[in-house]
Amino acid sequence: MAEHNVLGKNGEAAAVAYLEEKGYRILHTNWRVGSYELDIVAQTEDELVIIEVKTRSGGSITNPEDAVTNQKIKRIVAATDFYIKYFDRDLPARFDIICIIGNPPNFEIDHIEDAFYPPMTIRR
Repeated sequence: MAEHNVLGKNGEAAAVAYLEEKGYRILHTNWRVGSYELDIVAQTEDELVIIEVKTRSGGSITNPEDAVTNQKIKRIVAATDFYIKYFDRDLPARFDIICIIGNPPNFEIDHIEDAFYPPMTIRR
């Protein structure tokens, strides 16, 4: 497995541990169906929380959250819509980003709650 893939898996594991420590209930990790993909799906008492995890070893010029582009947001929202219908979830959804920087076991974790909102489409 490529080194960046190992780093990404370690980052996602650190994100899951962080979320569980904060009281989130993890429903799925690396959930995939067809072209749909969600890194982490968790639940609080009153929300479904979709978490995009971005891991960097450090020394990067850009912030990890900058990798969550408008195109990526549209794919996450579409996957979430499918997920909610597929599992018949009746909770509002929130979209977070967890940025993991460093190398295991010394990760720095930045949790950005409500990192983005689903884009609105106007139909005429």
